[in-house]
Amino acid sequence: MTEDAKQDGVIRHDWSVDEIASLYRLPLLELAGRANAVHRQYHDPNRVQKASLLSIKTGGCPENCAYCPQSAHHREVDLTRDLLMEPQKVLAMAATAKAAGAERFCMGAAWRQVRDGKEFDAVIEMVEGVRRLDMEACVTLGMLKPHQAERLAKAGLTAYNHNLDTSPEFYSRIITTRTYQDRLETLSTVRATGVELCSGGIIGMGEGIRDRAAMLQVLSGFAPHPESVPINALVPVEGTPLAKRERIDPLELVRMVATARLVMPQSTVRLSAGRSSLTREAQILCLMAGANSIFYGDTLLTTPNAGIGEDAELLAAIGPVNDDSERASAA
Repeated sequence: MTEDAKQDGVIRHDWSVDEIASLYRLPLLELAGRANAVHRQYHDPNRVQKASLLSIKTGGCPENCAYCPQSAHHREVDLTRDLLMEPQKVLAMAATAKAAGAERFCMGAAWRQVRDGKEFDAVIEMVEGVRRLDMEACVTLGMLKPHQAERLAKAGLTAYNHNLDTSPEFYSRIITTRTYQDRLETLSTVRATGVELCSGGIIGMGEGIRDRAAMLQVLSGFAPHPESVPINALVPVEGTPLAKRERIDPLELVRMVATARLVMPQSTVRLSAGRSSLTREAQILCLMAGANSIFYGDTLLTTPNAGIGEDAELLAAIGPVNDDSERASAA
C-alpha cells in the first residue's frame, strides 16, 4: 500500500489541483479499488438512492450555457417552451415517482435567477407538498437572494442544486452570461440557511484532466463538503454549440466518480446525465467506484435517461442472487 493510499478516507478541505489530478491519472483498477474502500468506510455499499428529476419550467433561459438545449440563445434547438407547471400536477408526478421507488424529487426551472411573486410562491408550494409526501425535495432555480433561500429552507427544502459545471479556468468557454463567482455566491447563500448543497459538473465538454480536478478542488474546499455531487457526462444536443462533440469514453466517467469519492468521502455522488449511453456493466463499475445515487425516470430535464424498466434490471443485477436466478443461469 502506498503512503497516499494510507491517507484515503480522511476528510480534507485543502486538496490541491495537482493532488486530485494525480488521483485521476492512477491505473484504473487501483483508483477504483481505493475509491471503493473509502465508499465502504462511509456508506452502505449496497444502497443506491433513487431520485426523480422533473423540469417544472422548460426553455427560454437567458443564460448561454453551451451544453444546454433550454438556452434562448440556441435558436436551432427543437424544444417546446413551457410555462411553470401547476403545483397540483407536479405533486401528482412526485407521488407517482415515489410509488415507483424514488426517494428524492428534484425540480428544475429554466431561470437565470429566482424572482419573487406568484411563480416563486408556486415553487414554495411544490416543495412543501413534496416534503409532505415524505420525500427529499431538491430544486434548481438559478441564482437566488438570501431571503429567497430562507423561504425555501422554511418550506422544508432538503437541497439546492447549483452546479459549477467545470473549472474556473475553462468556465468562460462554456458560459459567459453568468460568472463563476456568481455560482459560488449562490452556493454560499444556500449554505448559510442550512439547506444541503447539491453541486457537481459535466465532463466531455472539451475540458482537460486538470479542469476536472480543479472543479473537484473547488467543491472540496467547501466546509462541509457538498452533501450531493452530481457527475454528468455531456449529452450532445442538436442545435447547441457542443452538438458535434463525441461522447466521452465511459471509463472517464468511472475515473471522475472514483476521484470525487476519494476527495469528498462523505458526499452522495450522483451518477447523472449521460448514464443512458452506458452499458449495464459500465454503470455497475461507476457504482463500485463510489456512485451511490441514480436519477430514476425516462428524462433528465430535457435529455434522455435510462428507463425505469432498465433501472429495475440494473438494481436487481447488483442485488443478492436468489434460487430462481441460480436455476436460470444453470439453464
